[in-house]
Formats: sequence, C-alpha cells, structure tokens
Amino acid sequence: MEFSKNSKIYVAGHNGMVGSAIVRKLQSLGHTNLLLKSSKELDLRKSEDVINFFKMESPEFVFLAAAKVGGILANSSYKADFIYDNLMIQTNVIKNAHQFGVEKLLFLGSSCIYPKNSAQPIKEEYLLTGLLEATNEPYAIAKIAGLKMCEYFREQYGCNFITTMPTNLYGENDNFDLKSSHVLPALLRKFHEAKTNNTNKVSIWGSGNPKREFLHVDDLADACVFLMKSYNESPTINVGTGEDISIKNLALLIKEVTGFNGELDWDSSMPDGTYRKLLDVSKIHNLEWKAKTSLKDGIKLTYDWYIKNHDV
Repeated sequence: MEFSKNSKIYVAGHNGMVGSAIVRKLQSLGHTNLLLKSSKELDLRKSEDVINFFKMESPEFVFLAAAKVGGILANSSYKADFIYDNLMIQTNVIKNAHQFGVEKLLFLGSSCIYPKNSAQPIKEEYLLTGLLEATNEPYAIAKIAGLKMCEYFREQYGCNFITTMPTNLYGENDNFDLKSSHVLPALLRKFHEAKTNNTNKVSIWGSGNPKREFLHVDDLADACVFLMKSYNESPTINVGTGEDISIKNLALLIKEVTGFNGELDWDSSMPDGTYRKLLDVSKIHNLEWKAKTSLKDGIKLTYDWYIKNHDV
C-alpha cells in the first residue's frame, strides 16, 4: 500500500513538540486523513483503550511520537513513572499495530539510548555497547525496548516497523520551563527575560566548553515523512545535522538573536555534563536526506514562536 494523501495516518503524541511538527508537515503536503487523539481522549497506557481505538479506526500508517519526557530533574525524581509509562505506551501501540494490520509504523527514539561514553560521532551500531547515562536510564531503557520490539516484530511477523533516533531537538512547542527544559530553550528564555527586565548579566551553568548537536523539529518531521515513504529496513537510523557547537558559541548565537546586550556569567561550580554527543548521520545522508534549517535560522524561528506564545 502506498503512503498517499488519502492514507489513514495516526500520529501518536500529536500535541507534543515532535508530533505537532509531523502533523504540520503532513498537512503541508496535503494529507487530510489524520487520526489525532489527545492523551485525555486516548490513554495509550491502557491496553484495552488502545485495542478499541485500533479496532474502530484501523489506521494504515502510524508515527509513534508519544512518550513521557522531561529533563534531568524529572528523570531522576520519577524513574518508575518514566520506565512504566513509556513501556506501556509503546508496547500497546506496537502490539496493536501488528494485531490490526498497520501497513507501516515509525518509532521515534532518542539519542540518549546510546552509551554514555560512545566514540564520536555516534554510529547506529554503538547501541548496547556500554553503560547508559544514569540520569536518564529509565527513559533510555524504555526507548531501547521499543526499538527492539519493532525489530523483533519485523523479524517474527514481517511487520514493516522502522525506527529512528533524533539528536537534540528544539523548535515550536518546545519546553521553556527553566527547571525542566533542555539547554537551548532554557538559554532563549534566560536571554529574553534578561533583556526584558534590563538585567546586565545572564548566569549559565558550566564552562561552556561541551559541544552539542541541535536539529530543528521541523527538519525531524521532514525526515520522518521521508523515511515513512522510502525506508523499509530493520536497522535504526540516526537523524541529525552532523555538526555540533560549543555551549559557549550557542549562548553567543542566542544572545545575538535575542538582542541581549549584557554579559555572560559562566558558573563553573555547576556540572558540564557529557563533553560531546554528536550523531553519525552518514546513513541518512546516503539516502539523500539532509537537514535544511541552519542553527541561526532555527533559533530565530523558535524565538519568534516563543515571543508570541510564552505568556500562554
């Protein structure tokens, strides 16, 4: 069955940053037959509810972007919730996608599934070759289980289930809560508030030396639709830009975009975290897909969205 504008497509997690980007991408391409259910309408942790949904709706294609996510504090505080909720969500969706004859499913993982001390850049085959980062181990273990479920359902039943591992994401619908957000949205908010409040200094954790790779969420959505159309193999596939930037240079870039004129105060008493986490994206580049949004342009788009929506 061809992935067409008339295909019945279920986007699980459509209110999240990734799911909403996938919906925007599909709608821009003329897809109108989209199944969208909020977590209040359909609790993916409840197996009977998921069975009834698949029985009634019979989706043909599934983007599995639903997950319980959070920053270091949330991951460390609610370990049982993170592993249970994510295991239940993906187990129910993957099992019923097989049970009710879904044509193709794309499962979204996370680069945190790779070992903490992976060689750089991180190749797909480095999975399960070392210890995980302790702070997000429950989430990572759940994601690895989802990836392996897709692999084994393909092997045993011939299901066309594919998996992709995106790098650090940012963009529209990101989390800007300073207690639980990731570095890029946190810095955007800090610089914006400092400028608005006429503060002359912004404090930033660590030395600024670690490097990170950032992918605009609309580029990930573009990659997901591309892979749904054209990729039909078992091994997972990384999605990123193939380039990274130091936190210090990232801060200077965000300072420029937001128009903050004060100083940067690096708090060296706070941890730097993993020094580098760059994905090897040669596999998806060989399929002739590349990210289109430059980091500066992506930050501008995200800042514009934040200004319009942060009060809401």
